[in-house]
Amino acid sequence: MGMIAAKRWLIGAAALSLAASVSAGAQDETLRRDLAADMPELMELYRDLHATPELSFEEVETAKKLASRMRAMGFEVTEGVGKTGVVAMMKNGAGPTVMLRADMDGLPVVEQTGLPYASKQMAIPASGVETGVMHACGHDTHMTGWIGAAQLLVDRKNDWSGTLMMIAQPAEELGEGAPAMLEDGLYERFGTPDFAIAFHDAAQFPAGMIGYSPGFALANVDSVDIVVPGIGGHGAYPHTAKDPVVLASAIVMKLQTLVSRESSPLDPAVITVGSFHAGAKHNIISDEAKLQLTVRSYSDESRKMLLDGIIRVAMGEAMAAGMPDDKMPTVTIADQYTPATYNDPDFTETIMAGFGERFGADRVMQVPSVMGGEDFGQFRRYSPDEVQSLIFWVGGVPQEQFDAAQRGEGTLPSLHSPYWAPDAEKVIATAAEALADATLRLMPAGGE
Repeated sequence: MGMIAAKRWLIGAAALSLAASVSAGAQDETLRRDLAADMPELMELYRDLHATPELSFEEVETAKKLASRMRAMGFEVTEGVGKTGVVAMMKNGAGPTVMLRADMDGLPVVEQTGLPYASKQMAIPASGVETGVMHACGHDTHMTGWIGAAQLLVDRKNDWSGTLMMIAQPAEELGEGAPAMLEDGLYERFGTPDFAIAFHDAAQFPAGMIGYSPGFALANVDSVDIVVPGIGGHGAYPHTAKDPVVLASAIVMKLQTLVSRESSPLDPAVITVGSFHAGAKHNIISDEAKLQLTVRSYSDESRKMLLDGIIRVAMGEAMAAGMPDDKMPTVTIADQYTPATYNDPDFTETIMAGFGERFGADRVMQVPSVMGGEDFGQFRRYSPDEVQSLIFWVGGVPQEQFDAAQRGEGTLPSLHSPYWAPDAEKVIATAAEALADATLRLMPAGGE
């Protein structure tokens, strides 16, 4: 049996689960006790991070804060990996390498939560328009939970054996931070992890709940631009022109058949036209229309079918409209895309069984996959034969808000909303304990 096959066999074996659960069971009370003692300082860090967010690839001060804390805990820290990324390594004897990842970037959103520590930061994103900056996706809870888990593990070096690889990743919101770190030699410089774990706060279930999806958890995300040429003219004489608005509208409608008639009903897919621009005056037929699409899928095969179909539909509708060869649409598929995030099923079930023991089955639930994107999947995709990965959700909705919404007495803000204000203390405490618990199970003392 090869090394990789042997490794995967061991993870699926009952021996690992049984040995780890004995170790983790002894840690139940001490983990929570020590975490409770750490929470005041962690919440102070959270409020600071929340008040001072930075945009993607601009996380300079954020990275410094995290790097400083990791050095103080005894990690060997390297900054500037993938522009602003941080890698903190701790070798503690023989055993597997476990990577825990947190993302650092905020969003160009003007915060409207009313929190006393609400962000007042301003910045100029790629759009060129100055805007407020906010941790509207909860990355501040991710970083704080990550620090909390690191402290718990450092305090328990006698209870685990292996290499702990802590990654503070930039630019998740662009889908470019993970590939930037990998292209900067993350695995070549620091080693390829055996396991990669991350969490994301969730705006759809109560704070402290843990959700997971075996297999595909988040989708491929592609951006597509279509330029539809026309032949301009007077709006009163449409027969003398070729109207790109009509042609582009036909393309928009036909694109939906790629999902409804060419994709299997059991294989989720989304094509959304998020932008449609053409013309500048009531009575002028424009000579061009522009469409911007987001395309979501899970498998590589489904992704290819959708992207090939978009090109075929655009060209086919133009031919049906009688457009000349030199006036055919131009379809541009962005080179940079976010691949689907895949949770190795056996690995996921093993970790979730441990969470069920620790938190109780009523707090751990399997949830549907989503069509949102996450570049965490890149860490597994870069070396799929060696890295097993898992991203899980930690609910962030304050219980009273969730209960009110269930009664129909209000709606819940989503991630990326200017009103998103999770119950940060519960998110951070749950995530820190979960990350530490998973790591202790994967790296029992003695290096099994």
